[in-house]
Amino acid sequence: MTSTSLDKLEIIAARAEHVAAEWAETSPSDRAAALVAAADALTASAPELIAIAMEETGLAEARLAGELKRTAVQLRLFAEVVLDGGYLDVRIDEADPDFVLGPRPDLRRYLIPLGPVLNYAASNFPFAFSVLGGDTASALAAGCPVIVKAHSGHPRLSEATARVVNHALAAVGVPDGILQLVTGQDAGVALLQDPRIHAGSFTGSIHAGQLLAGIAAGRPTPIPFYGELGSVNPVFVTAAALAERGEQIADGFVASVSGSAGQLCTKPGFLFVPSGHGLTEGLAERAGRVPEHRLLYPGIAKGFRDRRDTILATPGVSVIAEGSLRFDDAGQGWVTPTLVSVSAAGLVDAEDALLGEAFGPLAIVVEYHNDHELADLADELFAGNLTGTVHAGAGESSLPLRELVDWLTRHTGRVLFGGWPTGVAVTPAMQHGGPWPSTTNDSGTSVGTAAISRFLRAVTYQGAPAELLPEPLRDDNPWDVPQRRSPAGESPGWGSRA
Repeated sequence: MTSTSLDKLEIIAARAEHVAAEWAETSPSDRAAALVAAADALTASAPELIAIAMEETGLAEARLAGELKRTAVQLRLFAEVVLDGGYLDVRIDEADPDFVLGPRPDLRRYLIPLGPVLNYAASNFPFAFSVLGGDTASALAAGCPVIVKAHSGHPRLSEATARVVNHALAAVGVPDGILQLVTGQDAGVALLQDPRIHAGSFTGSIHAGQLLAGIAAGRPTPIPFYGELGSVNPVFVTAAALAERGEQIADGFVASVSGSAGQLCTKPGFLFVPSGHGLTEGLAERAGRVPEHRLLYPGIAKGFRDRRDTILATPGVSVIAEGSLRFDDAGQGWVTPTLVSVSAAGLVDAEDALLGEAFGPLAIVVEYHNDHELADLADELFAGNLTGTVHAGAGESSLPLRELVDWLTRHTGRVLFGGWPTGVAVTPAMQHGGPWPSTTNDSGTSVGTAAISRFLRAVTYQGAPAELLPEPLRDDNPWDVPQRRSPAGESPGWGSRA
């Protein structure tokens, strides 16, 4: 993919800066209408876009159709967020001459857009984390223009998506420059260093994410950088759960590991089961039924080959299902699932070789002796993760289980009970983020309505005349947004309800 020229980058950055104030001041109804128009355009162009995506990524039509629908739904969800206005977090403290700490001035606080955002598209979600994916949708909803650095794994799809969406935005009066596309690593780095960019978002490898986060932090004026980097998403099965539904757990595990050829950031990389679990033959049989699937692009296939070779060659590792990996004449890799087993002690001994993320259909079954060791094992082996999953028996609430859940709460962004981490619901309460190294900033999420907060900052107006207040802070409230008010005279009663 040819990198966007420096001359073109200058035009793109200048256009985003020029249009930022106008987009930030757009009314909720107009901004929401723009998001819905983009969603409608994606849906209407689904046959064209999905066909391109299938060719470029090797992902199945059904998977891509579901992902495109998810992307459109996400845009419509953010339209509702914009119309509701609660994301602005408006707080109004009325002037109070009798305030207990001395006279209080009129104070009015809300959140404003940061400005132009640079979003690095992901390879494994060519719709949902790409040109118009969650980062772009939430930034646009916040009132920020977005420049997308297209992923080299699906260049034609990126261009087609941007064309379809920009045509729809123009039709509803959105100013030119709200959504722009650049290509090439050099362009991505140059823009991140540009003072007109005010935030960055990224989904990709730990190595690339660290480099970009360092650039963002090392600028003369540092900017926030929201990177989703790597996660192994451990799953823990208790003896009670195994006895109740061992076959069901085996079904779910293989399906979750092999879905989309394991190229999902929430794929379960480790399954902890009691020694003597008896699942080996069933797991092998299930993995053997999974048809061959192409990986996204040659670079992903080579990385998977190297990771798989390392794991298979590690002492103490036993093969459950060896799987397969072949390369075609175009350098594309075709795979079936690889499942291996190791004892908990063996995993500790070989953690340098085994603990890294295997991006593809590979997972490690870990045999433990006693559920009392699970929380300590997790603490010794794992850093931050996007998800952590517990399969417990009906009504089970032992102390070891509670300790494990407490560990997961502190070290993951989403704790699942009885399910599987792949399949991230696009809904207000979703958290898709976690402690390092799963993300560079564990206070944010890239899925769900809270994602909008990443691209906003707070400002307070003190003693401002009514005619100079922005619409959300005015007493007549023309945008009809929620306003949390602190009336005069309240402070003497603070603490009386305790």
